Amino acid sequence: MTKTILITGATDGIGLLTAQKLASEGHKVLIHGRSADKLTAAADAVGGRPQTYRADLSRMEEVETLAQAVIADHGTLDVVINNAGVLKSPIVETEAGRDIRFDVNTIAPYILALRLLPRVPNDGRIVNLSSAAQSPVDLNALRTFRPMGDMDAYAQSKLAITIWTAELAKALPEGPVVVSVNPGSLLASKMVKDGFGIAGNDLNIGADILIRAALGDDFATASGRYFDNDSGDFGPIQATAAEAASLMQALYDITGLSF
Repeated sequence: MTKTILITGATDGIGLLTAQKLASEGHKVLIHGRSADKLTAAADAVGGRPQTYRADLSRMEEVETLAQAVIADHGTLDVVINNAGVLKSPIVETEAGRDIRFDVNTIAPYILALRLLPRVPNDGRIVNLSSAAQSPVDLNALRTFRPMGDMDAYAQSKLAITIWTAELAKALPEGPVVVSVNPGSLLASKMVKDGFGIAGNDLNIGADILIRAALGDDFATASGRYFDNDSGDFGPIQATAAEAASLMQALYDITGLSF
């Protein structure tokens, strides 16, 4: 059955490859990117004239506009893959006065998921990109910019998205499935090349697990769980109930959105 699938950060790397694979299987793919030129090139690479959406996910007003545009265009959205992410950036403090890693990797997908949720059927899925790199979240740094290392900020943002994924799933016992996925460490993405200066491993490793998470039967009962593609299995979420509650309060304070 043909599915309508939104993929953020789909102009290169894992996002683009995932879009190409899903389109080749006959699915209706919606691709998001920050650059209009890269979106045009990505649409050509995907083929089949996929619908494109441009938004800078470090600007929350553009995240809201993106959500509104997708809602206006589609009555049903079977899958949302929150793939877009950032490790290094020439400007790390956003206009909102927060770290760009938190805005793009944690807060933007949170807003998108909640805004788009009314369009996702109970048998649909929301797939959030996590990472093997996860570390305890400094809620003060989440709320207000403070200098920190690139990997530290990235790892905190990835634990944060993993936590809110699990909390959202608890509020949706009838579905849709909401899962977080580490697609694989050091894959051959632009992020890895820029961040670590290495070519990286086969991108198919990441794209294939995202497609499994989006459509595979083995994820149909996995809502709220974290899948670590390095180990090939589901793993624990490294947060106490109190830490999760504090994070959710911080996200509500920042976005005004809860569930």
